[in-house]
Amino acid sequence: MTTHHTRKGAFAPHTQSAGFRPHARLLAVLAGLSAASPLATDMYVPGLPDLARSLGTDAAGAQMSLTGFLGGIILGQLLLGPLSDTVGRRPVLLWGAMLFAAFSTLCALAPTLAVLNAARVGQGLTGAAGIVVTRAVVADLFGGGELATAYSRLGAITATAPVLAPLAGGALLLVVPWRCIFAVLAVVGLLLALGVTRWVPESHPPHARLTGGLPGSLRTIGRVAAQRAVLAPVLALAFGGAAVFSYIAGTAFVFQDIYHLSPALSSLVYGVNALGNMAGSLAYGRLARRRSAESLLVAGSVLALSGPAALLLVQGSVGSSMPLTWLCLLLSLTAFGVFFPAVITIAQSHGRAAPGATSALLGGGQFLLGAAVSPLIGLFGTRSTVPMAAVMTACLTLATLAASATRRPRRA
Repeated sequence: MTTHHTRKGAFAPHTQSAGFRPHARLLAVLAGLSAASPLATDMYVPGLPDLARSLGTDAAGAQMSLTGFLGGIILGQLLLGPLSDTVGRRPVLLWGAMLFAAFSTLCALAPTLAVLNAARVGQGLTGAAGIVVTRAVVADLFGGGELATAYSRLGAITATAPVLAPLAGGALLLVVPWRCIFAVLAVVGLLLALGVTRWVPESHPPHARLTGGLPGSLRTIGRVAAQRAVLAPVLALAFGGAAVFSYIAGTAFVFQDIYHLSPALSSLVYGVNALGNMAGSLAYGRLARRRSAESLLVAGSVLALSGPAALLLVQGSVGSSMPLTWLCLLLSLTAFGVFFPAVITIAQSHGRAAPGATSALLGGGQFLLGAAVSPLIGLFGTRSTVPMAAVMTACLTLATLAASATRRPRRA
């Protein structure tokens, strides 16, 4: 199998000579593609009780639709990222958005739980295109400081999706049944397909594509993973993502069951934390002009670790209050705003030979480890902040070690 690796040297000058710069419509479509899967994850969560009653199942049965969706996202990233290195970005994004709309429609019309679960797997598979290929498009189009700036802006926009999705879903469910949530997602998919057609260029020209079809592109994942300069940030993102999943899994129990906040006040906590995350992403874009991504990644991982580590120490000694718990988590979530765009910038910069495969490794590791770690919160109990803080601390310690390893190739 032969490959053609005229990355950045051939394509970037073309875009720069044409005066290409990040603009609102391109970033809006890319952000929408990245946010489609979080929307599909969280928008229907407030309607799970009605969904269970409507399809004649219990809470565990209804939650299986979420498990199937996450499984589809993991598999979809591992398949579609390398595929985009072979056939180009636009076909994968366009078909992904259209099929996401089709599977969303099937979810809305599902007569049984089995049909819903199957459609959710398909929805996850196709929605993964927006996550994995978007990162590759950014790596194709931007270089140097522009790459860091683009990822920081993208991160700031997409950070709002997990917060807005449950609120939007809850508002819709006040006036429409749960099936309409999936109808809205179908419309979102069609709008994104239109956006790809009009405003997302083909960033991966034929002369830069890998040959060998899908089997060859999947083998590329192994070759990319063998590069230490790529593996270190991939591991850092996987452990950092696991910490975020632990936060998501545990924070509702912490603030509602332990500190007895109402759902409305809990939503305020989530919203402020998300704003902190957005501020961190915007700060990364400015800091990246003066500091290397590797230095910012290490700093972000250390700050992210300090939040749950301090919470674990205080809770284990004198006991933590609600404001202190919130402050520790806010510190960690704000640091994530620096951590995530930095680690993606580093991985995609070193993986320019196959940006789609690199993006697949990033997303696959992040979601796979996150899905594996999340149940630990419930397993070790939800009557204290200790399980969430301990799992986050362990994950972020490993993420910090992996982040430190990203600095070695540059010194060499």
